[in-house]
Amino acid sequence: MTPPVFLVDTADLAADTITLAGPEGHHAAVVRRIRAGETVDLADGLGLRARCTVVDTAKDHIVCRVLERVDDPAPRPRLTVVQALAKGDRGETAVEMMTEAGVDVIVPWTAERSITRWKGDRTAKSLAKWRATAREAGKQARRARLPEVTDLADRTAVADLLATADLGLVLHEDADRRLSEMTVPAGDGTGVVLVVGPEGGFSDAELDAFDRAGAVRALLGPSVLRTSTAGVAALAVLQTRTGRW
Repeated sequence: MTPPVFLVDTADLAADTITLAGPEGHHAAVVRRIRAGETVDLADGLGLRARCTVVDTAKDHIVCRVLERVDDPAPRPRLTVVQALAKGDRGETAVEMMTEAGVDVIVPWTAERSITRWKGDRTAKSLAKWRATAREAGKQARRARLPEVTDLADRTAVADLLATADLGLVLHEDADRRLSEMTVPAGDGTGVVLVVGPEGGFSDAELDAFDRAGAVRALLGPSVLRTSTAGVAALAVLQTRTGRW
């Protein structure tokens, strides 16, 4: 079994002995009940990972001795998912599952038919929840490189992303081409941008804008998935198509 991952600042990883304190230290010592002699990974969320052995513990921290450091390279191609806002906690569910499935960038998007709307103070609070969810899911998945959760995007911003992508995809139930049959570029460019629509589906104006941006409509399968599960299913397909899995 791979060691548990705890997050620290990049500067802290330069030391040969690291004291993991604060919320991460409490989680390690109290929640996970890490003990001396166990192996843990300390990571900065940007790709740098230190494999450590625990040499001491207390009620609110653990002390780790670094055995080796590894810089996990950014996977290619880059996989970005534009996720329409979903009602209730389904947006956070989508973020959690996509993070576990290896997404690189998550773009929250207010679609025309999104039931949920982020306005005023709610925008900052909701973004914080999505980012915290990605952080915790990244730790669960033993990721040293966490996904970026961008600021809220509108239709124009999404179209701009699709226009500059190596491959822009829009999941649509009436598409003629299957996602599993798509040729996915493997270079070091901007990568793949995948758009997941809201519960009510895309509007004609959105589809027109995405078509003009050069996006390709893709069929995931014969069943219609929720907006909270379509992204992770599509990621699984893309991961195998690109050879990342």
